[in-house]
Amino acid sequence: MAPPPLLLVLFFLSSTALLSESRLSLDYYSKSCPSFNQIMQETVTNKQIISPTTAAGTLRLMFHDCLPNGCDGSILISSTPFNKAERDADINLSLPGDPFDLIVRVKTALELSCPNTVSCSDILSVATRDLVVMLGGPYYNVYLGRKDSRSSQASSIEGKLPKPSMKMSEMIDIFAASGFSVQEMVALNGAHTIGFSHCKEFSSNIANNTHYNPRFAQALKQACSGYPKNPTLSVFNDIMSPNKFDNLYFQNLPKGLGLLESDHALYNDPRTKPFVDLYAKDQNKFFRDFARAMQKLSVYGIKTGRKGEIRRRCDAVN
Repeated sequence: MAPPPLLLVLFFLSSTALLSESRLSLDYYSKSCPSFNQIMQETVTNKQIISPTTAAGTLRLMFHDCLPNGCDGSILISSTPFNKAERDADINLSLPGDPFDLIVRVKTALELSCPNTVSCSDILSVATRDLVVMLGGPYYNVYLGRKDSRSSQASSIEGKLPKPSMKMSEMIDIFAASGFSVQEMVALNGAHTIGFSHCKEFSSNIANNTHYNPRFAQALKQACSGYPKNPTLSVFNDIMSPNKFDNLYFQNLPKGLGLLESDHALYNDPRTKPFVDLYAKDQNKFFRDFARAMQKLSVYGIKTGRKGEIRRRCDAVN
C-alpha cells in the first residue's frame, strides 16, 4: 500500500535537509586545500596582532551577513553603478574596514595555494570563530562547504537587523524570524563583551535614561562631547575588559554600565532579564550557549551545491 501523501512530503523534506547538511563537513577542504587551516590561522593571527579591533569587527560582520538572509558572504560584495549592495545599506555603513581587509588577505593567500576552492562565506565563518577563541572565548566547530551568494542588495536586509534603539519586542521578533529563541538572542548579544560603539548610537539616550549609573553617564557625556564634529568617537561596549571575551558584559548591566539602549533593555525586560542574570553568574554556561548559538547562526540560510558559487574575489560575483 502506498504511504499517505503527508508522509511522502515529510520524508522528502527531511531527506532534503539531510542532503543539504551532508554537503557540509569539518574536513571539507582536507583534500582540495590541505593548507586551508594553516593559512587561516596564520593570516587571522597576524591581522589581529596588527589591528586588535579586528576580532570584534569580524564578529559583527558575520552577524550582519548571516542574520538577514543567511551566511552566504553577500555582505562582502561591493556596490556597482547598477546595484546598491548590502554593505552600503544605512545599518551597515558603520561596519569597520579591518574585517573586510582580513577576508581579502585570507582569500588572496588561499587563491594562491588552492585556486577557486574556498568560499568567502567559509572564510568569514572560520575567521570569526578563530578570533573569538584568540580573545579567550569558546571554541566551536565550524562546518564547511558553504557557497557564496551571486547577489547582494541593500533593500533585502531592511528590518532584518536589530538596532540599538529598537524595543525589545522588535528585537525578539527579528531573531524569531530567523529561528532563534529569546535565550539564544541574549547569548548572541554577549558578543558586546568585545568591541566598541560610536557615540552617535547612544549619546542622545544618556540624559533621559535613568538606567545608566550616574557616574558612568557623566563619563560618557565627557567622552562623547565632541562627537557631532567627530563622528568617529566611540566607547568600548564593555568598559571593564574590552579586549577579553568573558561574561563581564552581563555583570555590567545590573550596575547600570550598559552602553546601548538595547543593553539596558536586556536587563530590564522580564523576558530577557533571567538569562542576563544566568550568564552574569555562570561564564561557562554563557560560553556553552554562545558557542551553540554561533554554530547555529553559521549554518543559517547557507547555500550549497548549485545554489551559489565560489567567488574568485570576495567583493564581486564571478
